[in-house]
Amino acid sequence: MTSMLPTPGPGARIFDLVPQMLDALDGVPGALGLAPAESAIVVMIDGLGARNLQAHAGHARFLAARMGRRDVAQTVFPSTTAAALMSLHSGAAPGAHGIVSYRALVPGRDIVSNQLTGWEDDGLDPATWPLRAPLFERASAAGRPTFVVSDLRFAGSGFTVATTRGAEFHAAATLEERLALAATLASRHPGSLTYVYTPQLDSVGHKLGVASSRWVETLEGVDAAVKGFAGALPAGIGVIVTADHGMVDVAAHKHVLLREGDERLLGVRYLGGEPRMLHLYAEPGAAEAMLQTWRAREAHRSWVLSRDEAIGAGLFGPVDEAAAPRIGDVLVAARARIAYYDDRLEDTRAQGMVGQHGSLTDEELTIPMIRLGAFAR
Repeated sequence: MTSMLPTPGPGARIFDLVPQMLDALDGVPGALGLAPAESAIVVMIDGLGARNLQAHAGHARFLAARMGRRDVAQTVFPSTTAAALMSLHSGAAPGAHGIVSYRALVPGRDIVSNQLTGWEDDGLDPATWPLRAPLFERASAAGRPTFVVSDLRFAGSGFTVATTRGAEFHAAATLEERLALAATLASRHPGSLTYVYTPQLDSVGHKLGVASSRWVETLEGVDAAVKGFAGALPAGIGVIVTADHGMVDVAAHKHVLLREGDERLLGVRYLGGEPRMLHLYAEPGAAEAMLQTWRAREAHRSWVLSRDEAIGAGLFGPVDEAAAPRIGDVLVAARARIAYYDDRLEDTRAQGMVGQHGSLTDEELTIPMIRLGAFAR
């Protein structure tokens, strides 16, 4: 096997959060120790890793001051939005819900589909492609009011339906407006669960990096919005502020460009995943040779595993039989500050990204789990 895998940090996983919040609404004590609440809100700040927050604590004093030792959790592997948000909303690890990557093979159809934006173009059914139903659907069927407050552009998308169907969708333009609307919904509907999503920090991080002044300014805005929200929160409402992954900056000279004739592409039918966590799908009979080639070339800076090794190591959690073929024959998870790109593509705009995620490093895996309102007790 490849070099020793990192040991997951202690504490909760992202897929524990919503089930524990639902228990708190029912007054059932759980492992997170959440106090009973009249209504609950989960605030998802896409891209705000716990280590990123700690590194910029002076620019996010409210959030940083409330992120104590118990207020962190671990996201899933791969540490990418599609897998993590499906885990948050289903209460299951990627191996169980089947969203195992940013770009993953659709078995039997010979296509690699974008798991965030490719649902409509690739004909993925939001009701059947995920192997687990969202918790919102189950909760609303049991009579619990459930709400999503997000950007209007996400309303009705395949990924939104897959992860939050059963919830009533509300659109608001800014994070301040979303948080205020969430507080109103929670107050008006006792027993409700509300999900708030904001992508701005992640978008700026990808474009300019988490060390950029623009990212810091965006973080300051997020911090101010959450501080104002917490100060006006009606009594009895429990809130968890979290993220789907952290980020690392990768300089352009650290890109590993895979070009025509590269021996690392021998036997590779498809490149899936993302720049810091490749899923390599092999031509028939080529998987073992491909694994050995990548180990010889990349094991000094990446974890290189076969599908069976990754499943055996529990990286995806328990793996459903239908999810296994969606996982690459070989997985390459960056350990160093590098990113892999297929330089044969006509469209190389993705190589302009600075902030990256997807792999197993602490910066990418560790996320905040900040408790506010009734949950702060």
